Amino acid sequence: MRFTPIALSVALAVATMASAGQGQRPDDQIDARSVALTQQAQALANSAQHQAAVDFLESALAVDPRNRGAYIALARVAQAQKLPGKAIRLYSEALKLEPNDVNALAGQGEALVQRGAVERAKRNLEKVRAACNGACPQVASLAAAIAKGPPPEVLTARVPEPTQPKTEKN
Repeated sequence: MRFTPIALSVALAVATMASAGQGQRPDDQIDARSVALTQQAQALANSAQHQAAVDFLESALAVDPRNRGAYIALARVAQAQKLPGKAIRLYSEALKLEPNDVNALAGQGEALVQRGAVERAKRNLEKVRAACNGACPQVASLAAAIAKGPPPEVLTARVPEPTQPKTEKN
């Protein structure tokens, strides 16, 4: 009986502390230094200084690996450098942090088209439509990329060469 008030107050304190951490969005907890590095990198990427942007973005991720914006920006730089496989992997890292991020889903879909995986890009388009609940610019840009199709160099790389029949050596 005499421990009941103490037990109730401890239980109330534990419940309050647990709910305080759950009430914040994950992006609210990102280190400010990481966000600043990401912004500097995006300015460099906009001026086509890709390697410097990559350096800043990798530093931002070293400061705080939960910075989803840095993963997305790094993936966009990889796409600009014509590295769609790397971009797809980086978008996947961003989607591990937030599975319904429409920017990451749309960017990954565009990288998939750039790589030649149009069917997978169409699945991403459906996910973006479901997450947007209506019209948003990401749906239009991904739909346009799918309609345009993969680049010609990807299409020509996929055409199998006619094979010569093997001759037996005597």
